[in-house]
Amino acid sequence: MGEYSKALSYFEKALEIQQKTLPSNHPLLATSQNNIGSVFEKMGEYSKALSSHEKALEIRQKALPSKHPSLATSYSHIGSVFKKMGEYSKALSSHEKALEIRQNALPSNHPDLAGSYNNTGSVYQNMKDYSKALSYYERALDIFQCALPATHPNIKNVKESIEIVKKKL
Repeated sequence: MGEYSKALSYFEKALEIQQKTLPSNHPLLATSQNNIGSVFEKMGEYSKALSSHEKALEIRQKALPSKHPSLATSYSHIGSVFKKMGEYSKALSSHEKALEIRQNALPSNHPDLAGSYNNTGSVYQNMKDYSKALSYYERALDIFQCALPATHPNIKNVKESIEIVKKKL
C-alpha cells in the first residue's frame, strides 16, 4: 500500500509505450492518463492530477461520441480533484457534466449513475447546501440499493452521508 512513486513509474512507462505504438487519440492513452492522474491525486499533487485527467478528457473527446460513458469518467475524475482543491464550483460543474452523460448513456439503475449522484451530493455538502446534498444522496442510495448487494460499502457510505447532512438541516 502507498507505493505511489512505483505505481507512477509503471503507469508512465506504459503510457510511453502506448504513445509509440498507438494513434494519438486512442482511448487506451486516456486510460493511462487517468491512471497517472489518480496516482498524483493520491499523492496530493492536485495540479499534476488535474493535468493528467484533462489530457485524458481531451483524448476521449477526440476519440469517442460526445455522450460516451468514458467521458463521464474523465469529468468525474476532474471533479474529484477540484473538490480536493476546494474549487467547489468547478467540481460541481464537472460532476454535473458526468451526471448528465451517465443519465443519457446508462440504464437508470447503473451503479456509475449512482456514483455521479453521490459525487454531486458530496460537493453540495461541501458547499453547505445540505438540502441539495440530501436530494442527490437519496437518489444515489435508491440506485445503489437496486444495483448492489445490501452489504456493499457504497450503500453504507451513502447512508452515513445522508445522516450527516440530515443533522445539518
